[in-house]
Amino acid sequence: MAKVDQFLNDLVYYDKENIHPDVIKAVMPYVKNPEFNPDFIMSKSAAAAGLCSWVINIVKFYEVYVVVEPKRRALNAANAELQAARDKLAALTDQIKELESQLDVLMKAFQEAVNEKLKCQAEADNTNMTIDLANRLVNGLASEKIRWSETVVRLKESGVTLPGDVLLVTAFISYVGCFMRRYRLQLMNDDWVPFLSKTDPKIETTPGLEPLTMLTDDAQIAFWNNEGLPTDTMSAENATILTSSARWPLMIDPQLQGLKWIKTKYGDALVVIRLTQKNYLDQIERAVSNGDVVLLENIGETVDAVLEPLLGRVLIRKGKVLKIGDREIDYSPEFRLILQTKLANPHYQPEMQAQCTLINFTVTKDGLEEQLLGEVVKAERPDLESLRSGLTKQQNDFKITLKTLEDDLLRRLSSAGPDILSDSALVINLETTKKTAADIEIKVAEGKITAVKIDEARERYRRAATRASILYFILNDLCKINPIYQFSLKAYNVVFKDALARAEEADDLEGRVFNLLDSITFSVFIYTSRGLFERDKLVFLFQITLQVLQTEGRLIPTELDFLLKYAVAPEEPPFPWLSKNSWGGILALSKMDCFDNLDKDIEGASKRWQKYTDGEAPERDKLPGDWKNRTCLQRLCIMRALRPDRMSYAAGHDVFDSSLRSLIRFGKDGKGLSIAFVQDDMRSGWIATLGSRDESLCVQDSGPGMEGEGFRTVDAIHQVVEQWVDRRYSIMSFHLMQDLEKLGKKLEFSTDLKNFHIVSLGQGQEVVAENAMAVASTEGHWVILQNIHLVAKWLATLEKKMEEAFENPIPEFRLFLSAEPAADPAYHIIPQGILESAIKITNEPPIGMWANLHKALDNFNQETLEMCSKEAEFKAILFALCYFHAVVAERRKFGPQGWNRVYPFNFGDLTICVNVLYNYLEANPRVPWEDLRYLFGEIMYGGHITDDWDRRLCRTFLLEYMQPELVDGELLLAVGFTSPPNSDYPSYHQYIDECLPDETPYLYGLHPNAEIGYLTTVSERLFSVVFELQPRDAGAQAGGGATKEEIVRYTLDDIMDRVPEPFNLQELMGKVEELTPYTIVALQECERMNRLMGEIRRSLRELHLGLKGELTISGDMEKLMESLFMDKVPDSWTKLAYPSLLGLAAWFSDLCLRLVELENWSADFNLPAAVWLAGFFNPQSFLTAIMQQTARKNEWPLDKMCLNCDVTKRSKSDFTGPPREGAYVHGLYMEGARWDTAVGGIVESRMMELFPLMPVIYIKAVTQDKQETRSVYECPVYKTRLRGPTFVWTFNLKTKDKPTRWTLAGVALLLSV
Repeated sequence: MAKVDQFLNDLVYYDKENIHPDVIKAVMPYVKNPEFNPDFIMSKSAAAAGLCSWVINIVKFYEVYVVVEPKRRALNAANAELQAARDKLAALTDQIKELESQLDVLMKAFQEAVNEKLKCQAEADNTNMTIDLANRLVNGLASEKIRWSETVVRLKESGVTLPGDVLLVTAFISYVGCFMRRYRLQLMNDDWVPFLSKTDPKIETTPGLEPLTMLTDDAQIAFWNNEGLPTDTMSAENATILTSSARWPLMIDPQLQGLKWIKTKYGDALVVIRLTQKNYLDQIERAVSNGDVVLLENIGETVDAVLEPLLGRVLIRKGKVLKIGDREIDYSPEFRLILQTKLANPHYQPEMQAQCTLINFTVTKDGLEEQLLGEVVKAERPDLESLRSGLTKQQNDFKITLKTLEDDLLRRLSSAGPDILSDSALVINLETTKKTAADIEIKVAEGKITAVKIDEARERYRRAATRASILYFILNDLCKINPIYQFSLKAYNVVFKDALARAEEADDLEGRVFNLLDSITFSVFIYTSRGLFERDKLVFLFQITLQVLQTEGRLIPTELDFLLKYAVAPEEPPFPWLSKNSWGGILALSKMDCFDNLDKDIEGASKRWQKYTDGEAPERDKLPGDWKNRTCLQRLCIMRALRPDRMSYAAGHDVFDSSLRSLIRFGKDGKGLSIAFVQDDMRSGWIATLGSRDESLCVQDSGPGMEGEGFRTVDAIHQVVEQWVDRRYSIMSFHLMQDLEKLGKKLEFSTDLKNFHIVSLGQGQEVVAENAMAVASTEGHWVILQNIHLVAKWLATLEKKMEEAFENPIPEFRLFLSAEPAADPAYHIIPQGILESAIKITNEPPIGMWANLHKALDNFNQETLEMCSKEAEFKAILFALCYFHAVVAERRKFGPQGWNRVYPFNFGDLTICVNVLYNYLEANPRVPWEDLRYLFGEIMYGGHITDDWDRRLCRTFLLEYMQPELVDGELLLAVGFTSPPNSDYPSYHQYIDECLPDETPYLYGLHPNAEIGYLTTVSERLFSVVFELQPRDAGAQAGGGATKEEIVRYTLDDIMDRVPEPFNLQELMGKVEELTPYTIVALQECERMNRLMGEIRRSLRELHLGLKGELTISGDMEKLMESLFMDKVPDSWTKLAYPSLLGLAAWFSDLCLRLVELENWSADFNLPAAVWLAGFFNPQSFLTAIMQQTARKNEWPLDKMCLNCDVTKRSKSDFTGPPREGAYVHGLYMEGARWDTAVGGIVESRMMELFPLMPVIYIKAVTQDKQETRSVYECPVYKTRLRGPTFVWTFNLKTKDKPTRWTLAGVALLLSV
């Protein structure tokens, strides 16, 4: 222990791996001793504790080492073996690497050889595939080579024409939309293309350019057709303009066909707005921001001013914001606005037209015909129409598919890149496309064959569709007669379908088509005639006749032109039984080939022609000679010249009876349309009459047998009303409220049950009407709105309320409206929407004395007759008042000869007169005849009268009817009709039925010739209105196939050649030696003639320049053209001329005669031997000059003078010089009577002599105290047959009869007839 460090070192480096086992064995006892514990020993000695730990650890190491050492040796041996193996492996590896490097060299050489081989193979395969693709591509495009080659050539050539084509197309989009197709073509072909060809330098255009080819294609049109667009060309053009226009499109769409297409095209994405909706601006603002498509539906001629920025696209902030009102909203470029109006002929302000593109979607005749043909075939052959509809859609789909395939092919070709042969997908698509196209072409060809067969079957029904289309357009034109005649296409379609269902069955197809024609025409007539006034029904029928015959090619335009216009100049006739106007017509007819030698035949067989002309009903007699074999239209032309008064009957008998046997259903008696239209098998048992004396087309209770008198039974009207309202139409009825109340009670609708609302409109009643409609539409009540014409400002609201009420109506809901039509179209206020959605029924005052007298008496009853203490006097005067009322009311039909002016006499006047009569009889012991006549004539009825001569007539009637003999039943009220004896109420009606003579003008105090004048007026109106309804299409209107412009040019040139030079007033003044009153009149007349001729010359020259294109056609020029075409005197001439009723041709001939007369007088200013009083512009001035001349000569006061008229027995030619005082005048005609030179006074007219020429009248000025007043008739003198405002003077003419007779006969002198 002396060497501690050495000891410690020995311990540290002890050879613990080589301990002998004996050593371990010797130590083990110590180790196993429990006290040999380092912890225990630590308490004794730290060094000893350390040795103890060392010993223990060495023993443990030995124990482990004994186990590990063998393993370590084994490991070392294994490692030695491993190292030896590794060394061996390394040697092998080096050898392998050397071999692999050699293999890599060989494999590389091999791969290069293989790659070379594959490359060659791939190049060969690619070459083969390219060749194959090239062959397939060439073969696939071979069929397109010709077309594409032509396209290439055309595209190269279009480089020259493209600017002109684009100009034409843009003009087409911008300007032609509002016109019909004919005018579109005219603008393109007759105006724009010639204009472009004349420009310098010339603007080239493609010959025969069709705008649609540049704007759309067949596939797009087919797609539109599938959406509901009509298939006619005009509709396709409209759709193209609508989709291509940069401005907002405004559709003029009265039949709503464009609206239907738009709603189908855009579907739910379309925002439909009406300006009548609440908060419509909010909807528009949202749509503008969201980029929606907005349809502004059913606008009027103006829109709200707040929309002006939208219409004009007034954008701010760099085009991103739109300001509407005071609000700014984001503007989406995707926003689109479409406007639509139901107005057929709207007049928009220029600003509106500049902001919008007007597009005329009005249905065309061809388009409507195709639609109706589809309906006919659908009803008759539903299988055929279904097959056709499917085929049409399939063909349209094929067009769309082919277009899509072609577009896809061209897109792939254009995007194929420089190496087109590398795109195998392109070739595969080409082959697929060609295969599909080939399949489609086969199917298209098959479809065409099928379509031909279908069309052949459908064409057999074409006549029915053509007829229906014609009828609709006739209905559509009726608004030109009266604006209340508005009919919607929707309602017409319902009538049309009903007519198809009602047509009688037939054994063969031809018979079935005939029955369809019959049913369609008859149903349309019945439907329409309910809403026509009596005087317009014959116009409607005549127009149907002409249009049908014209469609069938059975009308000669020149004949129709003569019949309707009758533009002839009067000629001096060779026989007294012919008038100047008649002979002028005969001579005009004789110039036509088909009437050659008519004048000579009349001259050679005058007796036969006179017998025919003087016949009571010549339309039923045969024309003399071979003329009886002429066509119905030619016979009418002859009748028009010879007997114009019978033309309304001739139109019914000759044309209809001969030409429309297949057009209109006749009754079993075979009578023509001049009597009635009868449908014997109608369940409702009603008839629509033409000119019956009862109230046609009215609704009332009827007793047994009344159906044949033109009434409808309540049951019948019940059926009609239910049928109408089930279609959700309103009813426009005129003055039928009482009948509706009766019908309502029968069906348990009455005011007592509070389900029948009657509102009489007036101030403050609009709210009541709106509430009634709201309640009735939700609870199924009936509503009557009376007198809607009194609330003009509310009618737009009413139209809106009607639309709302009929959106989802209760089946029992009914709406009835009543209104009075405007006296003049200019004052028409009822909106088109109300009229179109309503079924119109007209009710007019009774016609004829029988109906008027019964109707007047119907205002009273037995209680009325018994209420007065002076019963006999009261009854007699009451009946006389009823007769008086019937007379004054019915005299209106005779025109100015009946009353100078039209007065609104009504039953209120009659009832008030009866009340006054009762009061006066009760208050006076005797009948105060004079007082009653004054009250009735000057206050009650006279309160309406504004003309002095009419007032005299009214007084005269009462003077004749209110006499004491009346009470005794001995007073002659009319020829053959005395006042009735004292009776009860039913007996008075019976007395009328039994004793009243047949209808004759004598009942009104008139001569039978008055009826001839009335019938002549009716006939003239008939032809005038029908002529205005004729189409103005080139070659289609009356006029020998000439266009309107050609007729106007001919008339213009003819008048221009005959207009003389003006009078030289200064030269004429130089001729005057003494300025007498006669000379002043002559100079004034020359001055007036100069003004008139100057206006004629100026206006015609201006129009001539306009027609040549050197002036813009103005509104006045258009009116002048229309007047020249219609043979009417232009308004600008009439203002400067004298009153005249003549047509233009006759008027100008008359003007030339006046001019000659004036030239002869102004040559020396000597008073003519006999002055033509009618030749003056102002005949009063000449009559005044007679008094002035006499006053100067005799120094008499002018205000104490008057004219004395002495009718001579001589004619104009018998005078060689003027009288010393006064003047001889000639050229006056008497109406209502005639002058008998033998008797020397007024006598009754001869039959058929309407306007007998007066002998020369000597007019002399005398003082008023020397004027003859006994046995004279104060005869008014008028310028024309219109009387009234054309009054000239009063001539006192001698008469041996009572002057009151001639007053009642309406006798007057006329300067011109």
